[in-house]
Amino acid sequence: MYQQMQYFIVIVKNHSFTQAAVECNISQSAISQQMKELESRLGVKLLDRKGRSFEVTEAGQYFYTHSQDILADVDQLIKNTVKIVKNDEVELHVGYLRNFGTTEFLQTVSKFTQEFPKVKIKITSGTHEELYNLLRTGQIDLNFSDQRRALSNEYQNEFLTSSEFMVAVNNSLPVGTEKIDVSDLADIPCILITDGNQQESEKEYYRDILGVKSEFVLAKNYDEAQMLIASNQGYLIINHRMQKQLNQDIVKMIPLVKGDRKLIQNYYAYWQADNSGYYIESFAELLKQSFA
Repeated sequence: MYQQMQYFIVIVKNHSFTQAAVECNISQSAISQQMKELESRLGVKLLDRKGRSFEVTEAGQYFYTHSQDILADVDQLIKNTVKIVKNDEVELHVGYLRNFGTTEFLQTVSKFTQEFPKVKIKITSGTHEELYNLLRTGQIDLNFSDQRRALSNEYQNEFLTSSEFMVAVNNSLPVGTEKIDVSDLADIPCILITDGNQQESEKEYYRDILGVKSEFVLAKNYDEAQMLIASNQGYLIINHRMQKQLNQDIVKMIPLVKGDRKLIQNYYAYWQADNSGYYIESFAELLKQSFA
């Protein structure tokens, strides 16, 4: 049936049995017979023949559209299966979010290496935008990062974990610790830990998604950000799991809200849908287990 599906796709694309026969290197009578057998097997008419011409039926159009997706998946399956057997050493390129912390990621790398010792893992760390660009351009196979865009069907999106946003402020700041609205911080500078190349994208995210109204002040790392907090020069938005990087004697951590809604950061494993494969999916599954 696989071969018959291929013939049918070529016939519809060319809208000609003659051209399809030439392209498939088969006689016209043979390709016509294959189509009759396909329709007989399905029990529906795919092509409405009119003399030497034909029209694609409604069922035929549906079969044409979806059979292309199925054949693409089969081709990818064959490619990945052969790759497992033939390659003595396979490389898997993965990226992880630099400021997230590496505990679960390192556990995953260790487990994956034990299960697939012949696969060489190449690891890259970066910001959300850096990792997104590497994934988009095919320089990494899988990306572990936070969600900043709407999920796309062009990628496989495997949810891993979420973490509440917190605000780190100077202990002397006269605010409660139960929660704080982002609008209450408008008069205090917001500290961004970023380099020069990512400033604009970070500011856009903080303003459009988190609702920050403050001016921004830049820091290169958490130590520098903590210095700014200690000298009462700004506040830092951080997620709950990262608060251990800050000295609790100097800063206090307050859950961040926007109106009545808690602000939460979601994390996913992403990979291109047309680049899905056994090792990528295995790594993603192990990463998911590390967060379970």
